[in-house]
Amino acid sequence: MLKKILITTLPAISAFALHTAEININDRDLELNAKFDMGQFNSSIEPNTVFIGGRFLNGQKENSRLENGDPVTNIDPFYEVSFLMKRAVGDMGMSFGMGVKLNYTKDFSTIPLGLEFEYVIPAKKLVPMYVYGSVYYAPSALSFSKAKDFVGYRVSYDIELIDNGRVTIGYRNINTNYDAVGGRVVYNDSVYAGFKFAF
Repeated sequence: MLKKILITTLPAISAFALHTAEININDRDLELNAKFDMGQFNSSIEPNTVFIGGRFLNGQKENSRLENGDPVTNIDPFYEVSFLMKRAVGDMGMSFGMGVKLNYTKDFSTIPLGLEFEYVIPAKKLVPMYVYGSVYYAPSALSFSKAKDFVGYRVSYDIELIDNGRVTIGYRNINTNYDAVGGRVVYNDSVYAGFKFAF
């Protein structure tokens, strides 16, 4: 009996305990993202609940601007390290997460706190589809170097065309505010498309 339970339970657990790698592009920007499921490394952590990740965004000035609408002459690559804890809410395919990040560029560094949301669209007869959203904020108390504050948010829609492989379409907005330019810079405001892989 125990053997049968283990045989049926372990595949279900491993299906939810997945690392992810993501690449997003548009006509100007390149974004790389990876998240590691800590449940795969530590048996005392429930799978699909604790993640450590990193992000690299090579944004271009064409998708950046000053808050007053003036163009940006030059921007540096954007780096990010993240920690996320999330839980499923009920059995309706919905999950919420709370996270903290460390993001930085050459003149900018903040530790924003945020919330994340994911919902599995109930369309079982079609391909699996997902909606994702996040918002992160760092006040001046969590801003360093020349930074004053930070606001970043994104939404995306994913279609799982093959097992553990999704096509994603999304929108991101990253607002920085630092002394180097004397005001708020919309570091990146763009639509993107890409691939997400789970392993």
